[in-house]
Amino acid sequence: MLRSILFALLSLTVLIRPAAAAEPTSTHFPRAPLERFAAQVARRDGLNRAHVLWILRQARPQPSIITMMNRPAEQVLKWWQYRRIFLTPQRIDAGAAFWQAHRRALERIGAEQGVNPRYIVAILGVETYYGRLTGSYRVLDALSTLAFDYPQRAHFFAEQLERFLVLAQRDRLDPLSVKGSYAGAMGPMQFMPSSYLRFAVSTGKGPPNLFTNWDDIFASVAHYLSAHGWQYDAPVLARVRIEPGAHFAVDPNSLALDRTVGTLAAEGVELARHEPPETRAVLLLAHRRSGPIYRVGFNNFHALLSYNYSKLYVMAVNALAQAIAHRVHALPATAVAAAGPDRQR
Repeated sequence: MLRSILFALLSLTVLIRPAAAAEPTSTHFPRAPLERFAAQVARRDGLNRAHVLWILRQARPQPSIITMMNRPAEQVLKWWQYRRIFLTPQRIDAGAAFWQAHRRALERIGAEQGVNPRYIVAILGVETYYGRLTGSYRVLDALSTLAFDYPQRAHFFAEQLERFLVLAQRDRLDPLSVKGSYAGAMGPMQFMPSSYLRFAVSTGKGPPNLFTNWDDIFASVAHYLSAHGWQYDAPVLARVRIEPGAHFAVDPNSLALDRTVGTLAAEGVELARHEPPETRAVLLLAHRRSGPIYRVGFNNFHALLSYNYSKLYVMAVNALAQAIAHRVHALPATAVAAAGPDRQR
């Protein structure tokens, strides 16, 4: 699942001034590749070729998407810059209020799926500000632009475009009106079409609704994490203390769990919490404004990486989850009662 975050990029206009996008040479995609694609989809998925081609002919190229794909926030920013986007008092307060408004559903679904509610809430907070910023691009336009005009990842986005067409027919969605991020991610949880088809959960009758049904949304986020190995109440990250004379190296290009707590201790990296020596781990380097910091990631770090393969993203989700939980648990009992029953958006 591609996790480049629309809200992050919108928030960066004062920090980053991307190069102006070239004007499109046409308001339509060339017919020949659309015809080939429609024929493939019809053959593989049993969709009507003529109808698929008609849908594709309504797609419009969006050059600005290419610009944003080439400058994702996770690759441009340092941790202190990235953190200040997502760890604001306003977002923490909004997350606590959101949790209170949906507390019963979150706790029930979290227990059923084995996923801590604070992480469900934090993912929604980082992805779309709890459903407030789900994207303004037509998914058809975004995926067509990336499938036909972005050679670096054309295969991936062609697959997502195909899955979107299958999803639209299965769930009776209007493929010309569904909106999402510049990468084609949809709904408050920003699922790509393939993830929607694979991990979406319906908590009632009918197909899953990952646009407005919060129970389905919570259950689907939890199911996604559970399917990627989430362990309930296990840590995501730990702070460390570097011993004097420590000898270690950090590979900035690797996020694999290629160390253990024991080997890190032997290298002079001591965790601020107790974990068994055999626990698999990864040593991470990030940058505060004042200088470098180190963190150790565990199995749940990797589960969150499956949502967005960026250490900054995982660090932001983890920090927001802790901050929201602290705020919720500090609220008086009257605030919990005032939250009332769960509400649908």
